[in-house]
Amino acid sequence: MKKLALAVAVLSITVTSIAQDKTVQELRNEAGKTIKKDESDTTVKTWKTGGMFNLTLGQTSLTNWAAGGDQFSFNGNGLFNAFAFYKKGRHSWDNSIDLELGYVNTTSLGTRKTNDRIDGTSKYGYQLFDHVFLTGLLNFRTQFTDGYNYPNDTTKIKTSTFLAPAYLILSAGLDWKPTPNFSLFVSPFTSRWTIVKDDTLSSKGSYGVDTGKTVRNELGAYLTANYYKEVIKGLTYKAKLDLFSNYKHNPQNIDLFMTNLLTMAVYKGFGFTIGCDLIYDDDVKIFGKNKNGARMQVRQYVGIAYQRKF
Repeated sequence: MKKLALAVAVLSITVTSIAQDKTVQELRNEAGKTIKKDESDTTVKTWKTGGMFNLTLGQTSLTNWAAGGDQFSFNGNGLFNAFAFYKKGRHSWDNSIDLELGYVNTTSLGTRKTNDRIDGTSKYGYQLFDHVFLTGLLNFRTQFTDGYNYPNDTTKIKTSTFLAPAYLILSAGLDWKPTPNFSLFVSPFTSRWTIVKDDTLSSKGSYGVDTGKTVRNELGAYLTANYYKEVIKGLTYKAKLDLFSNYKHNPQNIDLFMTNLLTMAVYKGFGFTIGCDLIYDDDVKIFGKNKNGARMQVRQYVGIAYQRKF
């Protein structure tokens, strides 16, 4: 009788232990499973963020070169772009910033700046109907460091610096977004401030400000178009176009600011970059025979680049 009771007790403990082991194992299996999104869950992300960093370098060296030229030249250009887009219901809020700085160094001319830009935009829109938003826009553009004009190899004249010039745009209009890659904003009611926070430049009345003043306000019409597309795998194109017409003075002379960037990825982030920037500002009258005329400003560049997206 005692042996039977002992056997029953041992059997009970063994069954309980096996059951507990099975329960623990099931809990472990459940914890290790990957959580899958329910197909019926159609919730859309309200924020989309990302950006890009691009570093372009170029170098030339000459030794006993009969055709002549600088013995050594090196150029570098860095570009950083970041964005944060919000969309929920009829509301949208798009934010982006572009930062760019470039230099070239040669044995004959030393170091000179080739590019310098700070450009930030924020747009809030309320959807009226398909692809069309009633939108308010804020844009700010300036540069990081001093810029110079070089009449000859030994003379340089300061033409710009941080906040000289700077452009602040406040605008209300309609924003058309037919695809995620393209937007076109048009406004007949835009206020633009030109800022020259440098005593030397403001005393000359640079960039259209009155002599000795640091701020000039203009009212006019404004258009901005933005496009970004991966044309084929590894090949991307990014462009921006700004147009502004000043109602108060020479409205037919439209100010233009355009950037174009084509990048081709080759191997693990390395590739080629081709860019072209165009600027026309009717108030920048430092060109021509007498240095008192406005001209189309053009910058082109080609280089080997390292690019990372995030």
